[in-house]
Amino acid sequence: MGFRTTGVLATTFIALALAGCQSERFSRLDSSGPAPAPLSPAPAGTVTSGQLPPPGQPGVTDPSQFPAAPGAQPGQLPSDGTQMAAVDPGANAPEITTGSVAGVWNASVSGQSCRIATPQTRFGQGYRAGPLRCPAPLDGVKSWNVSGSQLALYNDNGEVLARLYSSGGERFDGQTSTGVPVSLSR
Repeated sequence: MGFRTTGVLATTFIALALAGCQSERFSRLDSSGPAPAPLSPAPAGTVTSGQLPPPGQPGVTDPSQFPAAPGAQPGQLPSDGTQMAAVDPGANAPEITTGSVAGVWNASVSGQSCRIATPQTRFGQGYRAGPLRCPAPLDGVKSWNVSGSQLALYNDNGEVLARLYSSGGERFDGQTSTGVPVSLSR
C-alpha cells in the first residue's frame, strides 16, 4: 500500500511540474501585445530670477516683527514682568487621585505614539508602570505617583522623567525632564 501511495504522489507531482512548464506565464513579457502609449510630460512653469534680500544679523531680532499677545497693546510687556515660560502649568489643574490614573494610557511624545500601563501595584517611587513600545525617554518609565494635581513618571533610579497635569476628562499634558512635550489620553 505504501508503494502505491508513493507512486501516485510521484506521478501527480511530475504531471504538475510538466504542466507548469507549459504555462504561458513564463513567456516573454514583450510578446504579449503592443507597448503602451507614452505618457505626456508634466507641465513646466516659468522660472523667474531676482536678487534675494540681504540676511539679517544673527542674534538680532526686531520685536516689531512679532504680533502682540492677546489682550496686550503692541510692543507692551506684561505689567508684572512675567513671561509665559515662567507660568506654572499646574496652577489651575484639578487634583488627581491614584484611582483616576490607574489603567492603560495612549502616550504621545515627539510625534510618536505608544501605550503606558499604570497599575496600582506598589513599586519604586509609588506604583509600577509599564511602557509598551515607547520612544525615549518614556521607554525608561518604571513607576508613577500622584502629588496634588501633578502626575510624575519615574525611571528605575527614582529620577523624574516627566511631569504631567490633568487637562480635564481623560487627558494629561506636560513635558519630560528635557522639555519635550508629552501627553497621555484614553
